[in-house]
Amino acid sequence: MKIDKDTVVTLRYKVIDADTGKLLEDGKQASSYLHGGYGNTFDKVEQALAGQEPGYQIALSLAAQDAFGERDESLVQTIPKSQFPPGVKVGGQLEGRSEDGRSMAFTVVKVKGPLVHLDGNHPLAGKSLRLEIVVLEVRPASQEEIAHGHAHGAHGHHH
Repeated sequence: MKIDKDTVVTLRYKVIDADTGKLLEDGKQASSYLHGGYGNTFDKVEQALAGQEPGYQIALSLAAQDAFGERDESLVQTIPKSQFPPGVKVGGQLEGRSEDGRSMAFTVVKVKGPLVHLDGNHPLAGKSLRLEIVVLEVRPASQEEIAHGHAHGAHGHHH
């Protein structure tokens, strides 16, 4: 079966920082996504995989804007430690609100004295990436997957 709109694609992928060559994701775990503009993977990945079949392999280079976006320094905040529960640590994830009221995840990047430094950027924002992708399986999506907008099952979303 070929990859087309409303198919579930199972693949393995390695993610490499294109600038440093550092391996960011080893590709050992398979994952699945619903193909066809549902926002489950990068647009350039969907474009490259459209019409392909199991066994297809490709190496793609993605500029930062085609991957996790450019860094947005307005998403870096410093907040008094007194506003956090005890035990706040570097690397912790907290849910907060952006200036426009959207719910988003912030990572604690530094705790210094009475201040906590948060970053709402994705950890890979601003990075160019190289993806090495192998398509393992392609199947028709169920009506439930289409309605939910994502793949279910072993390598997809679990409710």
